[in-house]
Parts: sequence; C-alpha cells; structure tokens
Amino acid sequence: MTLQSSDAVLARMMALHPKIIDLTLDRVWRLLDALDNPQKNLPPVIHLAGTNGKGSTQSMIRAGLEGMGKSVHAYTSPHLARFHERIRLAGTLITEDYLTEILDECYAKNGNIDITYFEITTCAALLAFAHTPADYTLLEVGLGGRLDATNVLDTPELTVITPVSIDHEQFLGNTLTKIATEKAGIIKRGVPCVVGPQPDEAMDVIEATAAKLGAPLLAHGQHWHVWEERGRLVYQDERGLLDLPLPALIGDHQIQNAGAALAALRFLGADDNACEAAMKNAEWFARMQRLRTGPLVESAPEIELWLDGGHNAAAGVALAKVLSDLPKRPTHLICGMLNTKDISGYLSPLAAEAASLTAVSIPGEANTLPAHETEAAARSVGMKAGSADTTASALAAIAAADANARVLICGSLYLAGAILRENG
Repeated sequence: MTLQSSDAVLARMMALHPKIIDLTLDRVWRLLDALDNPQKNLPPVIHLAGTNGKGSTQSMIRAGLEGMGKSVHAYTSPHLARFHERIRLAGTLITEDYLTEILDECYAKNGNIDITYFEITTCAALLAFAHTPADYTLLEVGLGGRLDATNVLDTPELTVITPVSIDHEQFLGNTLTKIATEKAGIIKRGVPCVVGPQPDEAMDVIEATAAKLGAPLLAHGQHWHVWEERGRLVYQDERGLLDLPLPALIGDHQIQNAGAALAALRFLGADDNACEAAMKNAEWFARMQRLRTGPLVESAPEIELWLDGGHNAAAGVALAKVLSDLPKRPTHLICGMLNTKDISGYLSPLAAEAASLTAVSIPGEANTLPAHETEAAARSVGMKAGSADTTASALAAIAAADANARVLICGSLYLAGAILRENG
C-alpha cells in the first residue's frame, strides 16, 4: 500500500462532521460500542491533560518506562509531518498498512453518521492499542479533558495534569477556573493524579475535583519538588532525593515537566536508572528543536536554525526564557500563527529577545493568520517586523543580511509540521 491509502481514508473522515471541534462524548461512545469497546482492553493507561507541557511530559514518561524495559503505546496530537506520528504501538510508529486497516474498520463501523475527525481517529488509536500487546498506554488529551474523545476510561492507572493556562477560550471558557474544570475532567474516582505547577485558581478546581472523587493527588510543591542546581536536575519526594542530568528537552519550563514525569514514574515503580533515562532519552519534535540537516539548513549553512511549535502566551514566556539563556547571538524570528490564537500575548514576551520578526502565512492551512496581520501584531508589541511569501524566502533574506544569525521558526505546530515536511 502507498501513503495515499491512509490519506484517502482520513480525507473521507474529514467529511463526516461539519465542525472540526465539537466537544461531546456521545458519538465516541456509539462508535466504541460498535467496535466492541476496545477502551476496556487497553494496557494500563496514564492519561495526560493540561494546556502546556503534556506532550513533553508524555515523552519523558515514555523514555522512563522504556528505560525500565517496558513496551509503551503512546497517543498524541496533532501530528507534525505525518498522521502516523499520533499512534505509537509498543514503541514503534504505526505502519501504513495497519493504519489503513484500522481506519477502514472504524469508517465502516461508523457508517455515514456524524463524528468528528479527532473522535473517529481516536477510536482507531484505541482499537490498535487494544489489539497490540504492551505494558502501558500513554493517552494525551486533544482538547480540554472532560469531553475529549480520549476521556473514555473508567479506571486509568494514573492521570497527569500539566500546567493550565488560558488557551482555546472559545471551547473551554475564558477563565482559568472554567478551563481547569475541563482539564480536571480526566480525574477518576480513586485514581491518583500527578499535578504540575498551577495558578491558584486552577489548583483550587483540581483539588476540589480530586476531593469529591477520592482521588489522591501527587502535587507539585506539596508532594514533590524539582529544581535545577549546578547544571543538574534535583527531584525530591517522600521516597528521597534524585540527582539527575538536565532534561534533553531544552528550556527551564522542561524542569517542571520533568518533575511531573518523575512523579508519575516513581508512582509506577521506576528506579533511578529509569528516571535518568527519562531525562536523557526523551525526544519531542518542534519543541526548541535544532535543525541540523535538510534543504533549509543547506540553503543557509552558517545560520543556527531552530524550530518550535508553542503558540499561546505561556509558550511565549517559556520561549523567551530559553532564548535569553542561549549564548548571545542575533536572533530573528520567522513566525506564522493560527487566527484563533492570542498573537499579542504570544509575541510580547519575545519582543526583548528578537532582533526582527518575519511573518509568514502557514502553507495549506485555512485558519492561518495572514502574514500582514502577524507583521502588524509584531510591530504593535515593539518588534522590527516584515513579511515574506515563504519560510525559505524569509530565511534567505535573513541569511543575506547576517549569515551568522540565529533563526527561530515559531508560532504554530501547523507551521512546524510544514517545515518538517519541507526540510525532509
């Protein structure tokens, strides 16, 4: 089979519901029942929700479990270059043939009844996980938690809530309390929940939900602590102190993500070697990823080229801190964003770290913010800004002006995916 075979099924799935996002579980329950409820036959599940850091935290948990010799399923979204990235079976990305098979089965069982793309593809992932032996399943929420298509488990082994901040207000609400209520919807009766650092409003909701359901919390600042000291990561909980390498994933915010991952791993019985593997072996594309090969790199070989998919205000703060900690070098941003995002909130923290911003529209994305609007938003927060037709032309112009610059391509996971496909 060719790649187009799964693409063809996915394209048909896109037409099954007029809305891309329509939060409810009714359609998911109906299809899962038609599939003989694969969610009831999964290896032990760790379910992750949060606004920022859930993907990075998942990657560190997976690296730690694999460091224990465990086989691990993993589900994440959105994908960057290929849909297959969303479904990892016992440590390996799903094959084209098997992906096409399970998509076809889900499409046939669903018929022409309304169901969103994310809902039906999540059901496909659960079907694949149920049919493939593994020791653990890592499920990352797509959006929110309470009504997310992944929230179909009665008793996961563990839940994890990474930092909550304002994002997706049109679906989750416009206050931290409302958003945290949606995220806390993954908490299950009697099931322990690891909680990363939270604003007070979010923590109040999480604690109240856990108390109501009798779910023990393993919360940052109460049950575990993590910090950087002399170029090492130090983690402490009631079991004692860990002195570990810093996470392979770059940035101060990854220290807190690492803490949540370590809390989860310690709960699951990980030893010190597994915890070290979580720090050293985690990989997560488009999170301050250094691009070292490919056509874009070859087109400007002296440029230090980076890629990041963060896209909300909290991500802007974290990214600004990362840039401030890198060795000093003129830093130029190439930025493309969706029209649903708080662009000023994202760009404001970055203004002090960037010599310029070149705005681009995200290729092939209907909801892209036009480049000229991104340029205007950058100017409004004090940035020197222009625009370009493509990322490649933006990079060429920056290289022509300063061949030794640092360039960060940023603003959206959709842009990051386009770059990874373009750069081969």
